[in-house]
Amino acid sequence: MPTERLTYEGRAGTRLAARLDLPDGPHLTTALFAHCFSCSADPLVARRITKRLTSMGIAVLRFDFTGLGHPSGEVENPTFNANAPDLKLAADALAQRAMAPSLLIGHSLGGAALLCAGPWIASAKALVTIGAPFDPSHADGNYAGALEHPDDRGWATVRLGAHRFRVDQAFIDDIAPGKLSQDLGKLNRALLVLHAPRDAVVNIDNATRIFAAARHPKSFATLDGADHLISDPGDAETVAATIAAFAARTLDLRPPAPPPGAPEGVTRVTEADPRGFLQDVNAGPLHHVLADEPQAYGGTNRGMSPYQFLAAGLGACTSMTVRLYARRKGWPLAQVQVEVTHDKVHAQDCTHCSSTDKIDLFTRRVTLEGKLDATQRAKLLEIADRCPVHRTLSASARIETELAN
Repeated sequence: MPTERLTYEGRAGTRLAARLDLPDGPHLTTALFAHCFSCSADPLVARRITKRLTSMGIAVLRFDFTGLGHPSGEVENPTFNANAPDLKLAADALAQRAMAPSLLIGHSLGGAALLCAGPWIASAKALVTIGAPFDPSHADGNYAGALEHPDDRGWATVRLGAHRFRVDQAFIDDIAPGKLSQDLGKLNRALLVLHAPRDAVVNIDNATRIFAAARHPKSFATLDGADHLISDPGDAETVAATIAAFAARTLDLRPPAPPPGAPEGVTRVTEADPRGFLQDVNAGPLHHVLADEPQAYGGTNRGMSPYQFLAAGLGACTSMTVRLYARRKGWPLAQVQVEVTHDKVHAQDCTHCSSTDKIDLFTRRVTLEGKLDATQRAKLLEIADRCPVHRTLSASARIETELAN
């Protein structure tokens, strides 16, 4: 996916940094993603969400709060309320590029900041929080206590999970209890709350309070077994898939007209994890599946293998073709089921082949339910061989490959 590095002016003339990830295909809308304050510059869950959304045609601006990215790994002055205006400025910067965000996503304190900023961002139609605190002063459990031993400059080090950053008294003042409940009452956006029941940094009670204070429409999804930073790849995939489904339901993702020469549009396959074989497979913004390989072949087995997809195409086309014929004839076909298996066999095992090389053998088992007589069943089985995918696989197809860049 194409990526741009953006800087723009924040509050009090501060230069803010952001990363804009763009779809490979048409741009349909934009999401604004606020990292957790103490995450690394490129956390796993942010990468997975970004790849999933860009594959749908949603550009993602990943916002770095003021001070993030310092080589020391510490954040100076990550003032909570001050960063809500910073998020509004990020949305304004996107609007100037005709990319006003319709989806807001915030992780941990980034989620709390977006709940405050949400009412100010007019273009936003939906908002997602991940492990966000309702009362941010309880996010770590002891912010105020950390300030009892400040350094000479008045700063104190606070831990959030395994990470640390520095705060001052202004930060404690900004995260006083009760502010979020007021903002949530004014949110008036579709809301998705994601939280792990065993989150040791921000406990699940925070999600309950956010959900109770917000207006409908609102949804809650539990991330059972996940940690606060969503550090497990499987949990990151669950978060990304849940947000993608929420976005598809709440945003106006109208697929563009198919390009010339591709009446069914473009099927786009995007690598999800370069360390394995997981792939995002998208046909337009609303149709997504995962492709993968079994663990025995180095994959993570989170999706069907390429040959299973090929078998699925043959099975689906067979079922549709049989149904279409029975519908036209008015025959009492109650249900069709097609089982497809794939194997490599020697050509001499195929009565129509002359080569000694191995060929692909797809075996179909068609089940026809309903009060059909023997003649009707025989005819429908004959029709199965006329499905377009069957004809494509049994005939010679030409594949042309070109380099995109």
